[in-house]
Amino acid sequence: MKRLAWWLIGIAAIVGICVGLHEITSYSARAQQSATITVGSMGSDYEVWQHIAKSQDAKKMGLTIKVKQITDGVQLNKATADGNVDVNAFQSWSYYQTYNQQNPKAKLAALGTTYLEPMGIYSKKYQSVDEIPDGATIAIADNPSQASRGLLLLQKAGLIKLAANFGVLGSVKDITSNPRHLKFKQIDDTTGPRIIKSVDAVLISNTVALEGHLHVLRDSIFHESLNKSTRDNVNILATAAKNEHRASYLRTCLESFQEYSQEG
Repeated sequence: MKRLAWWLIGIAAIVGICVGLHEITSYSARAQQSATITVGSMGSDYEVWQHIAKSQDAKKMGLTIKVKQITDGVQLNKATADGNVDVNAFQSWSYYQTYNQQNPKAKLAALGTTYLEPMGIYSKKYQSVDEIPDGATIAIADNPSQASRGLLLLQKAGLIKLAANFGVLGSVKDITSNPRHLKFKQIDDTTGPRIIKSVDAVLISNTVALEGHLHVLRDSIFHESLNKSTRDNVNILATAAKNEHRASYLRTCLESFQEYSQEG
């Protein structure tokens, strides 16, 4: 849980914490009836939610939380849209937007934000982005939201420039300037730590990095910072669109934020 503390501070200033936060607080004071909510998550976040499910705050708010692990993000979103999972907690705002664009008949709704899991550029060959040579091979995710996020990070690092209208479905085709003639290799984004030695550099999300025993502050050669430019990368809680106003789900959002704040 301590891994979240560095990235939690300041998020409230960037985006709203929970939809209708004042309504949740007043509701929790009025109603304490038990509500069992299935929260779906993946990777190391699964352990975070097990902690939240057992917390005293959850009990005080009348929440019974069942945690379910699904290892594929698209399948987890579909399970949420289908009602097999009530709320999920694994994806960034940009991932969520991409999913909704690609699945207009099974849209989700965002309940609120949790924390930022910073993506990093990792390399076993070079100590800084300045050392990355002409013609280097950079591994990026093969799913659209993570790929676009990675390209934005490469732009922030000064390695490429992207089209002015670059969006959540942006790709390498939107690169307008590539002065080092970088080559891009698409990979399953969960394999980043395993292929790090076979490329010059690789973009890895924080959950995947942690599971590969990589620390973004210590091991990356460049990583996302917490500011307005990264607000689309803050993680969210999502539910099926028809459930976005359910009070018990909104209380789950508030409960998660309280737990992250206490850990900070």
